[in-house]
Amino acid sequence: MLAAAGSGRCLGCVPMSNASVWPATASWTGGALSLGGVAAADLAAEYGTPVYVLDEADFRARARTWQEALPDGDVHYGGKAFLCPEVVRWLDGLGLSLDVCTGGELAVAQAGGMPPERVVFHGNNKSRDELRRAVTWGVGCVVLDSFTELDRLAALAREHGVRQRVMIRVTPGVDALTHRSIATGGEDSKFGFSLAAGHAARAVRRVREEDSLELHGLHSHIGSQILRLDGFAQAAERMCAFARASDVERLDLGGGLGIRYTPDGQPPPTPDELVTVLRKHTAGLRLSVEPGRSIAGPSTVALYRVGTVKGGYVSVDGGMSDNPRPAMYGAPYTAARASGGEGAARRRVHVVGKHCESGDVLVRDVALPEDVAPGDLLAVPASGAYQRSMASNYNHVPRPPVVAVRDGAARVIVRRETEEDLLRLYV
Repeated sequence: MLAAAGSGRCLGCVPMSNASVWPATASWTGGALSLGGVAAADLAAEYGTPVYVLDEADFRARARTWQEALPDGDVHYGGKAFLCPEVVRWLDGLGLSLDVCTGGELAVAQAGGMPPERVVFHGNNKSRDELRRAVTWGVGCVVLDSFTELDRLAALAREHGVRQRVMIRVTPGVDALTHRSIATGGEDSKFGFSLAAGHAARAVRRVREEDSLELHGLHSHIGSQILRLDGFAQAAERMCAFARASDVERLDLGGGLGIRYTPDGQPPPTPDELVTVLRKHTAGLRLSVEPGRSIAGPSTVALYRVGTVKGGYVSVDGGMSDNPRPAMYGAPYTAARASGGEGAARRRVHVVGKHCESGDVLVRDVALPEDVAPGDLLAVPASGAYQRSMASNYNHVPRPPVVAVRDGAARVIVRRETEEDLLRLYV
C-alpha cells in the first residue's frame, strides 16, 4: 500500500483548460502529478510502467451522476468500455445494472457477483453456448439482433423450461456524426433489425408468437463518442413512435455519450442534458441508458516512462498494444510530464510507442517541456475506456495492470501480464 501524497489541487504547471481532461482528484505540485492522493512517481515505482491508474472516487461519482440524471429509469453500465470483477462489485454496490456483449464479459459479470437479473446481454453473433449460459444463469434480458438468434434463443429457453425476457435491437437509420467504425445506427449497420425495412416490426410479431420469449422492450444504440445531441434526439423520436405503434412500454436508447480527450476538444453534453433531450421524445415510457465511456474514460490516467528522445519523437515503454485507438481511429489524446519540473519552455513532439509500426503514435503534436528526457514519467489522461479492454499482445508485449487509487491508497485490480502468461498458451 502506498502512502498518501501531498494534498492540494495545483494545476499551475498545466494550463487550467487541461483540468477538464483529468480525473477529479488529480493534483499537481511542483509539476508532479498525484491521483487519488497518491504520487504518480510512487505509483510508477511500485507497479512499473505502463500502468493504468483508475481514480475510484471519480468513477463512482460519474456513475452516480447518471443515476441522478435518470432517477425514474435504468442505468446499465456499458461493460465493453472497461470491465473487471472489482468494477462489477462497485457497480453492484451502486445499484447500476450491467451491459455485456460476449461470453467473456458474462463470465466477468459472474465473477464480480452481479445479480443476473441486472445483466443485459448484447451482441450481434451470440453463440448457442453463450445464449445457453445466459438462459441458465438467469440473465435479466437478452437483446435480440437477428431472426437466427431469435429462433436459437427461443429453442434454448424452451429446452430449459424458462421464459426469457428479450429486447429487440432496432436500427433507426440515424447518423450519429462520429467515426464510421463506431457508428451503429445507420441502415448499413451490422447490428439490429431495420426500422425502415420493416424487419423490426416483424421481429416484434415473431417474439410475441414465441411462448418461451417475453418482449421486455425495444433497444437502439446509434454509436460511440458522440458529442452532439441531434442524433440522440432523432433516434429517441423514431424509437418512441415505433414503441407506441408496437404497444411497448420500455425503451433502451443505449449509450454513446462522448468525452473530452484533449483540452481544446469539444465539450461533451452532460448526462442531464442528454436525458432531458431523450425525455422530450419518450414521455410515458420506461427509459434505459447504457453509459460506458463517459464513466470509465475520464477516470483513468495511463503512465509511461520515456525511453528515448530523438528529434520530434518521444518514445515511451507502451504503445499501440495498450492503446490501439490512435492507430485505429486517429483518436486524439494529450500528455503531460508527471514526474515534476516547472518553468521549462515547451516544444511540439509526437509521443510514440515501442512497437514495430510507423503508426504506433500515442499522442500527436503535443507540447511537452523541451527538456523532456529518458526516465521522465508521462501521463496520458482519459485512458479508461476502450484501452485496457482493447489492449493486445502485439510484439509479445504483456498488457499493463490497472491500479485503483482512492483516499491516498492504491491497490491492483487487474495485475500486469507476464511473459510466463504469454508462454503458457503455447503447445
